[in-house]
Amino acid sequence: MNTEKLYQQLQKINEAKGYYFNRDMDKTMFLLESLVKNRERYGYMCCPCRLAQEDAKADRDIICPCAYREADVREFGACYCQLYVSKQWNEGPIPEVYVPERRPEEPSSRITRLSSDR
Repeated sequence: MNTEKLYQQLQKINEAKGYYFNRDMDKTMFLLESLVKNRERYGYMCCPCRLAQEDAKADRDIICPCAYREADVREFGACYCQLYVSKQWNEGPIPEVYVPERRPEEPSSRITRLSSDR
């Protein structure tokens, strides 16, 4: 699937739920392109702003839209990578601030495997 088609498909689904793409189209298209690349790479569209473990089960919380999007948009007006934002964030009344990482820090199973191979 190309980036334009993904944009159209996701826009329709997510706007109905109150989530909008970032008004910065360069950023939005870059993030969507990264999602397409991650789907080709891993077989699923994991968040391009987070380190994937290359295991859909381990990464299920960061498959876009991630499990943290709702809370991020509710609290900050944007998700972690700022792909999805609220209408108010796009219109300007909500200031653009850094959205802290909500994903718990856990050692990557991939890194653990690589370390144990030495």
